[in-house]
Amino acid sequence: MDRLVGVVGIQGDFAKHVEAIERAGGQARLVRTPEELEFVDRLIIPGGESTTVGLLMERFGLGAAITGRVGQGMPVWGTCMGMILLAAQIEDSDQYRLGILDVTVRRNAFGAQVHSFEDDLEFEGVGRVRGVFIRAPIVTSTEPGVEVLSRYDDQVVAVRQGRIVGTSFHPELTDDTRIHRWFLAL
Repeated sequence: MDRLVGVVGIQGDFAKHVEAIERAGGQARLVRTPEELEFVDRLIIPGGESTTVGLLMERFGLGAAITGRVGQGMPVWGTCMGMILLAAQIEDSDQYRLGILDVTVRRNAFGAQVHSFEDDLEFEGVGRVRGVFIRAPIVTSTEPGVEVLSRYDDQVVAVRQGRIVGTSFHPELTDDTRIHRWFLAL
């Protein structure tokens, strides 16, 4: 697969996504500016702290650049914080967000960092995968056109709207690259 995947490298677990993409057969490049975004075919927004990363994305124009590229058809995948930043609505928050994924999310839905956990779940089109949940959000509502890809304990934890994907959990923290390969094939 000859795809150059950008990984937003502002803060968070971006290095693990770079490793996972390369293990999955793709090439990865860190993206911190609108200029760096121009050279990638698709983008991953990793986990991290959504308020901080959102403010930096807004300040340096990366958020507007991402929205523009996604509007032109570029695939984007947000994991944990990344899904929060993609969401149209965030419960009880007016923080910066891209607003391009027609869902409402609830931050820290499973509790604080000390409540982090791992468990198996089904991911549509991929099969049974290990979900690593760290201060994970959930999707509390979806608009028409949003497909639910995975649930955990009856909570929506992965969605897809065309070429926009959001996951509550962190596939990059496992040795399984199937979801990364699935994203490369989008």
